[in-house]
Amino acid sequence: MSGVPPALQDAIFEFCSTARGREIAARAAVQSACYRSGGGSLRAVSDDKDIAAYLTARLPATYAATRAALGAVQMRAPEFDPKSLLDFGAGPGTASWAAMDVWPGIERVAMHDYNARFAAAAGVLAAVSPHPALRETQIASELPGDRNFDLVIAGYAVSENAESRIAELVSRLWSICRGILVIVEPGTPAGFRRVLHARQILLQDRAMIAAPCPGEVPCPMTGDHWCHFTVRLPRTRDHMRAKNANVPFEDEKFSYVAAAREGVVLTAAAPRIVAPVANTKAGSRFRLCTENGISELDLARRNAAEFRRHRRKTWGDVF
Repeated sequence: MSGVPPALQDAIFEFCSTARGREIAARAAVQSACYRSGGGSLRAVSDDKDIAAYLTARLPATYAATRAALGAVQMRAPEFDPKSLLDFGAGPGTASWAAMDVWPGIERVAMHDYNARFAAAAGVLAAVSPHPALRETQIASELPGDRNFDLVIAGYAVSENAESRIAELVSRLWSICRGILVIVEPGTPAGFRRVLHARQILLQDRAMIAAPCPGEVPCPMTGDHWCHFTVRLPRTRDHMRAKNANVPFEDEKFSYVAAAREGVVLTAAAPRIVAPVANTKAGSRFRLCTENGISELDLARRNAAEFRRHRRKTWGDVF
């Protein structure tokens, strides 16, 4: 399971120490309804109690999803060693913390967010990070100039913009990026549509697709299917109380795309598992996205060597 780093968890606990559990739960429920109805952070987060609710109930899941997406990027680009990061729509800086966990050698971090409450919280949390680059992060409401960053992340941020602005936004983020751009959205049909739209814009700009797709092939997801993955994260007691939950874990579904510029070294593209693996007494069935489209693959237990090689593969892994 993918949990929040201890330093960040401690900072969240300190930030939320004056907020009451019932109030956090009530605020979190209102925020969830706002986001699900298409409202953005300017509506959902307006004071420090809203921040406390977001940090407790929502940040752990967005951290886990972003960390999972970045881990997939690292597997495809093992030589990629970014020194600069732009966290677009940073909120409380979730993606920056996830990126530092994957690439601790990042030396410069810039966060962008229009919400002043989020920006202030991001600064408070970053100040206790063990990473100097996070402690010294620059937080602004305006995007910087062209080609300034090795790594650009838009975590759960494209959805803050109208559909009509996605093409302009993605092109702008791509112009700022000189290495890899990662876009993460909720794993819903609407979230996937935004990711797919972004992917099409990036392909038009001659981007290489680093993850999750097996190359720059047309997306085969059609009809009622959409490309999304899931990551399991542990819940603290405060997290469980904030979400009125009775199980100590949560499964966050997410969609994402990562685009790389020419010059970034990628390993060979490979099929990816795009659905839960179906296990039976006879073996396992994998639903794969390949360069030739969606295919089903059955591995029989009697084929012992091949079965052992892939038995730990799960939804979201390359095959």
